[in-house]
Order: sequence, then structure tokens, then C-alpha cells
Amino acid sequence: MTTANAQCRVAGRLMVALPRDHAFRLFTPRGEQDWVPKWKPHFPAGAVDDTAPGTVFETRAHGQTTTWVVVDSTSGRRIRYARVTPQVDAGTVTVTLDDVNGQSEVTVTYELTTLSDAANARLHAFAAQYPAFLQSWEQDIAASLSQHREL
Repeated sequence: MTTANAQCRVAGRLMVALPRDHAFRLFTPRGEQDWVPKWKPHFPAGAVDDTAPGTVFETRAHGQTTTWVVVDSTSGRRIRYARVTPQVDAGTVTVTLDDVNGQSEVTVTYELTTLSDAANARLHAFAAQYPAFLQSWEQDIAASLSQHREL
């Protein structure tokens, strides 16, 4: 028996101790390397500007490859990606930055649909753990910024 594929939309906020224009880089394909362990984007066609709409890159995690496409981008304010992990899920990730007293309030929204029945439980778990997931981003970014300030 086939069940319907799951869909979810999750959104949350985190704070980054940088002005919006500086924090934006942390959410670009290359910028995430500063704070995400093992994040190594591969650009099949190269990329001078990794935030340009239409830019394609791939990442590997947990033995799977995810293909990402920059859908649109407003420097310092917003970037939106489409992403597909074959047999797992597909959807968009939108990152929006707002200035708050010299810091950045970052809203991250995932809209995903599973591509197989087997992925449904994984997506439900992701949605349930999303607040902790974003909290880990905030902690990892703060640790990275602290480490770079010490250099």
C-alpha cells in the first residue's frame, strides 16, 4: 500500500552578532564553510558569484548528494535555494536577514516534500527537531565568529 508523501513547512529564527550585510555571507554556499563542519559545496560549472540566481552546487552528507540551485538573491537581505536529495526530499530553503540593533535576526524557512514513502518519518523527525536544529546553527555561528575574532 502506498501512502501519501509528506510535506512540511518549518520556519524559525536565530540571531547572529553581525550587521545584516556581514552576516549574509554566512548563509551563502561558500560562506557556510566558515561554520558548518564538512560543508564542501561543489560547483559543477564553477561559480564566480555563488549567490547569483541559477548557480548550481552539490553537497554530500550522510552518504547522499543534494543538488541545490540559487533561485533568487538580494545581497545582504535574502537568498532562496531549491534543493533535491534523490529518493529523499525536494523543496526550498529561504534565508531572510533583518537588522536588529546592529545584529542580524535570521529567519530560515524550509518547505519540503518527501520523494519516497521511506522518507516520511525522516521529514517528520526533521520538523519536530527544527527549533533545536536552528539553535545549533546559532551556537555554531557564534563559536565560529568568536574563534575568528581571536585570530
